[in-house]
Amino acid sequence: MIRQAIRLLAIGLATIFATATSHAATKVQFALDWKFEGPSAPYFLAIDNGHFAAAGMDVEISPGKGSLDAIPKVATGAFPFGFADINSLIKFLDQNPGAPVTAIMMVYDKPPFAVIGRKSQGVSGPGDLEGSVLGAPPPDGAWAQFPSFAKANGIDIGKITVEPVGFPTREPMLAEGKVDSVTGFSFSSYLNLVRLGVPEDDISTILMADHGLELYGNAVIVNTEFAAANADMVTSFLTAVGAGWKDAIADPQAAAAALIKRNPAADAGLEQRRLQLAIDANVLTDYVMANGMGSIDNARFAAALEQLAETYDYKAAPNAALYFTDEYLPKGGIAVK
Repeated sequence: MIRQAIRLLAIGLATIFATATSHAATKVQFALDWKFEGPSAPYFLAIDNGHFAAAGMDVEISPGKGSLDAIPKVATGAFPFGFADINSLIKFLDQNPGAPVTAIMMVYDKPPFAVIGRKSQGVSGPGDLEGSVLGAPPPDGAWAQFPSFAKANGIDIGKITVEPVGFPTREPMLAEGKVDSVTGFSFSSYLNLVRLGVPEDDISTILMADHGLELYGNAVIVNTEFAAANADMVTSFLTAVGAGWKDAIADPQAAAAALIKRNPAADAGLEQRRLQLAIDANVLTDYVMANGMGSIDNARFAAALEQLAETYDYKAAPNAALYFTDEYLPKGGIAVK
């Protein structure tokens, strides 16, 4: 009788342990490109709304220091997932052949690369940049694409005084009139200037994608060795990311609230507006509305690779298959409306 009780107890404990183990969430690290601002809110909303948990993941999101920041983190395996500028990824892979990293989900179908100027300082459009002072952080993704933008618009960069600036000083220098314009992401630099007291009708946002730039923007990237060993997990991760974006599009206020929980010093109203700017200009494009979020148009991507070649000397012939794959996207795509 005692032996039977012990046996039943052992079976019960084993069942409890197995159940707990099977439901234990896998810890996953996700490296962002920038600090916690409005456009990162959908990822936090995916946590708060249980999308990652439903996929068996406990996701930890880390801020970044620029569009290039997440790429080496993922390539070295320090992070399985990241969020980065695909054009910077293309150059990284060209300079580091065989590095185990690729893009797997396009988020900014229309890149937010922009030149943000002040009309009162003579910058309203691309033609006003020659003879002006441009503030550009060297690691900035928008600055990295500026040569392609300049070429598409016949701008002589030699006639622009380029002032290297840091990310923290970029908008303050423009607000103080120390530079006439800056490179940056449209939704970030614009609202940073508003927060600094610059009148909105004095701010000009020159979106490069509206002026001849064929390039894509930021995408979710993955360590390819990790992806090969965890294909289902990668698809589940992207499904949860897509659900977070869908929720954020439906309720930007809830998304902003999820962000403020992680960045209490931020202005909820400002960050909600920043998120909405990104949704309207960069995420919900005609292509995404027709095809869902995450995929790319192969013809456009080929044109983008050619445009990069105008200002970047590839060490090897570009190979689109190295830079993006849709094999981990959920079947049927990610509907965001």
